Amino acid sequence: MDHETLGHETLDRDKPARDKLDRDKLFTARLLAARARPYLATALFALHAVESRRVPTMAVDRHWRCYVSPVFVDRTPVEELAAVWVHEVTHLLRDHPGRSDRYAARHGVDGRAERLRMNIAADCEINDDVFGDGLPRPAGAVDPQLLGLPPGELMEEYLGRFSLGPLPPGLAWLDCGSGADGLDREWDLGPGGAHGLSEQERDAVRYRVAQGITGAPGSAPEGWLRWADAAFHPPQPWRELLGAAVRSAVAAGGAGDDYTYGRPARRSTSLPGVVLPSLRRRPPRVTVVVDTSGSVSDAELGSALLEIAAIGRAVGGRRDLVTVVSCDAAANLVYPLCRAEGLPLAGGGGTDLRAGFARALRDRPRPDVVVALTDGQTPWPQRRPPCRTVVGLFPRPAGWREEDPEYVPDAPPEWARVVRIG
Repeated sequence: MDHETLGHETLDRDKPARDKLDRDKLFTARLLAARARPYLATALFALHAVESRRVPTMAVDRHWRCYVSPVFVDRTPVEELAAVWVHEVTHLLRDHPGRSDRYAARHGVDGRAERLRMNIAADCEINDDVFGDGLPRPAGAVDPQLLGLPPGELMEEYLGRFSLGPLPPGLAWLDCGSGADGLDREWDLGPGGAHGLSEQERDAVRYRVAQGITGAPGSAPEGWLRWADAAFHPPQPWRELLGAAVRSAVAAGGAGDDYTYGRPARRSTSLPGVVLPSLRRRPPRVTVVVDTSGSVSDAELGSALLEIAAIGRAVGGRRDLVTVVSCDAAANLVYPLCRAEGLPLAGGGGTDLRAGFARALRDRPRPDVVVALTDGQTPWPQRRPPCRTVVGLFPRPAGWREEDPEYVPDAPPEWARVVRIG
C-alpha cells in the first residue's frame, strides 16, 4: 500500500473522532490556561463552550459564548489550545466588541473589511504580551511586530497605523468572532440564545478579574495592570468634570447672594418713590485643600497645581478669591492663588484631611466651595461642611495590606461630588 492510500485510510478511520468535539481535551486546555494565568480563571470558567462546525478555529460572541471547531481541537496541541482560550477571553474582558462599535460610529466606518481591521488591531493589542510563561504562541497569531507596529498600544491606536493593503504572505488570519470586532456571525446564538451572560454578569466577571489582578501582588503583565486599573476607574473627561463640578457648586442657590443699590430692582417700578436693591451674586470664594502626604507623588502635586489654576479659571479668573491649603496630617500652609507662581506645597507625613477642612472653614468670610485634591487615603469629616464640597481623586489601585488582606480605604463621603483625576 502506497503512502497516499495509507493517508486516505488514516483520514477515513479518524473522521468520526474529529466529527465529535473532544471536550476532555478542550477543558484540559482551559484548566492549563487557568493555571498559567490564574488571574483570568474567573473569566475562563465563565465562558460557555458551544460546538460548531461553521467556526474555523475558536471564536467568541459578545454574550460570552465560545464556539469551538471539533477539527481545530483535534489537530491543535493542548498547550496551544490553552493559549487560544486566553486569547479569546481577553477579547471579551477588554470589551473589544463594544470598542469596535464605538470606533465605527465615531469614524463613520463599517463593513466586513473594516471589522476585519478591528479584529486584527484587537489581536495586536492582546498578542504583544499574552504568550510565554507556559502559553506557546500559536501558529499564525498576529502581533504588532509582524505588521511592523510598536508594542504596548491599544486597538484604537493600531487602527490608525495600518490598512488592509499588502500584508505579510502566508499569514493565517483567525476569525475571533463577534466578541472581537462586534460583527455578528452566522453561527452566533444571539442575545436570546442559551448560556449567554447578561450585561450585568459580564461586568461582574470583569470586576472580579480586575480585583484579582490589583488586589494582591502578582506577576500580571503591564498591559493587564493598566486594564485592571481602568476597570476600577473608567476613563472620564476629568478636567471638564472637575470644572463643571466647581461651577455647579458655586452657582448653587444661596451661595454668595448679596444685595446692591447700584442697579435698582425691577420691582421698584411698581412702588413709586421706593428704591429696592437688586439681588447680586458676589464672586464665590473657593478653598482648595491639597493632600501633601507621603503617599502623593511629586507628579501628582504638579498635577494639583494645574488643577488649582483651572479652578481659578472656572470661577471667572478671580484668583484672589481662591485660597490653597496644603495638608498632610495637619494643615500646613495657606496661600492666596495670586501667588500661584512657585506656590509651595509643604508636607510629606501621614494623611488627615480633616485638619485641612477645619482650617478652610475657619476663614472669614467662609468659602462657598471646598475642593480637596487627594489620593483618598485619609479619614473624612464626620459632618457635612456648611458649603459645597468637590473631591478630586488621584488614581490608585485597590488597597491591599499584607497584614490585613481585608483592608479597604475609606471612600469619600456621599455629600461630596467626586471626580477621578487622570
